[in-house]
Amino acid sequence: MELHIVINGRKDLAQQLYRQLRDAIEDGRLASGARLPPSRLLAEQLGISRKTVADTYAQLTYEDYLVGRIGSGTFVNARAATRVRSRFASELAEADFIRHWQDVPIPFRHPTLEGTLRYDFIGGATARSQFPHDDWRRCTQHALRQMASARGFYGQPEGVEALRQAIARHISFARGVRCTGDDVIVCSGAQQALDLLARVMLQPGSVVAMEDPGYTPARLLFGIQGAQVASIPVDAEGMRVDAIPDGTRLIYVTPSHQFPLGMPMSPARREALLQRARELGAIVIEDDYDSEFRYEGRPTDSLQSMDEHGVVAYVGTFSKTLLPELRLGYAILPGVLLEPLIKVKQITDWHSSTLPQWALAKFIDEGSLHKHIRRCHAVYSSRRERILARVAGDLAPWFDAVPAVAGAHMALLCKVPIDLPLLMEQARKVEVGLYPLAPFYHQQAPQSGLLLGFGAIETLDIDPALDRVRDILLRIA
Repeated sequence: MELHIVINGRKDLAQQLYRQLRDAIEDGRLASGARLPPSRLLAEQLGISRKTVADTYAQLTYEDYLVGRIGSGTFVNARAATRVRSRFASELAEADFIRHWQDVPIPFRHPTLEGTLRYDFIGGATARSQFPHDDWRRCTQHALRQMASARGFYGQPEGVEALRQAIARHISFARGVRCTGDDVIVCSGAQQALDLLARVMLQPGSVVAMEDPGYTPARLLFGIQGAQVASIPVDAEGMRVDAIPDGTRLIYVTPSHQFPLGMPMSPARREALLQRARELGAIVIEDDYDSEFRYEGRPTDSLQSMDEHGVVAYVGTFSKTLLPELRLGYAILPGVLLEPLIKVKQITDWHSSTLPQWALAKFIDEGSLHKHIRRCHAVYSSRRERILARVAGDLAPWFDAVPAVAGAHMALLCKVPIDLPLLMEQARKVEVGLYPLAPFYHQQAPQSGLLLGFGAIETLDIDPALDRVRDILLRIA
C-alpha cells in the first residue's frame, strides 16, 4: 500500500515532502508507531531522488517527529498530535444546526474495555460468559462457506432468506407471532428497525405517542425525524391508552416488559391500545426487546398475535439474547409497510452484513439459540432472585423493587430521599456501576430510583457489589 503524498512540479521537492509528512503526523493520519516506506521505495513512488527523501527523514527525525530503528526502519515517534482541528467552521451556512448536535445526549453508551468497572449493573448488556463461542464459531465457518459460493453481488435489503425463515419459525414458536419469512426484514439491531419505520411513517410535525418513562433512544430518534413526541404516562397496567392524543400516527410501546419500570401491559389495556390505533389510523410499534426471559406468571400474547387489522409492527433484537455487538434485529411488518421499508433500507444502507446473518440462520436452525436462551434464563433467574432477596433484606430501608416478571433488568424505587448522584459517584470509586431512572423520563415527573441491569454482572459478584452499595448508603442516607 502506497503512502499518500502528492508532489507538484519540480520545485521545492524537499519542502513539499517535509510539509506533507509533518502535517500527516500532526493530524494523526500517520499514527504513532506507523512505519514509513524505505527511502528508496518512497523515492521511486514519487519520482524524486532518494537523497531528497533521506534528507527529509533526517530533518523530521531531528525534530522528533520520526525515530529510526536500526534493522527495522523509520517510524512515527510516540508524540501527541499538535494540531487541533476546528470543531465548527464559522463560514458553514448550517454551523448553528451542526452545533445543535453537540447537545444531543447519547444514552446507553457502553464503556470501552478499559473503562469497565469490576461490578457493573449497566442495562442492555448480556452474559458474555454464557455465550456459546464454539457453536458460534462453527456457524460462522458455515457462513463463510455460503459466502464463498456466492457471486460477489450485494445482498438483498430485506436480509438473507435463510435467516428470515429461521426468524419467522423462532418467533412464531416462542411468542406466537403470526408471520412467515416473507414478512420479516433483517435490520442492524432494533434501533435501525425503529429508524426505518420512522422514515416511512413520519413527516415533520407528525405525532408519535410513547411511554413516559420510556426508551430514550427511541424518543430521540423520533425527535430528529421532526416528530412531536407525546409523552404518555404509565401505571400498573402499562401505557395509559386514554391519554394518547388525537392525530397520533405512530405509537411506540414495550408491552411485554415496560421499559424501564418492568411491568407487563394488562390484556385489557392491550385490547384498548389496538382499538385506539384503529380509531386513529395509527401504526403500533411493539418493541419486544427481551421477552424470552420470563420468570413468573403466565406468558402473555404479543400485540401482533392479537392484531386482526394490520396495525402492529413487531420489532425484535438478538442483542439481548446473544451479543449486542452482532447488531442483528428484525421487524415483522403489516403488508402495507413491507415494500416501503425494504426500499428505505436499500437506500440507507443497502443491507445488513450477510456473514452474521448466515451464521445466525444456522445457529437458530440447529437449535443452538433455544439452548442458549434456556441456559441464560437459568442464570438470569438466579441473579434476579439474589437481587430481590437483598432488596427485601438489608437494602429494604432504602429501596423497593418494581415487580418485573421478565427481562434482564429491574427498577429500584427510592423509599426515602437519597442523593443518587452522590451514591453513584461513591459507588464508582469502589468499582460499582449504578445508573439512575431519571434520564428515561421526558415530561412526567421522574421517580427517584435506579435501573439495575443484571445481564453483565456475574452471579457471584452481586453480593459483594451490593455490600458496597449498602455501606455507602449507611454513610450518606
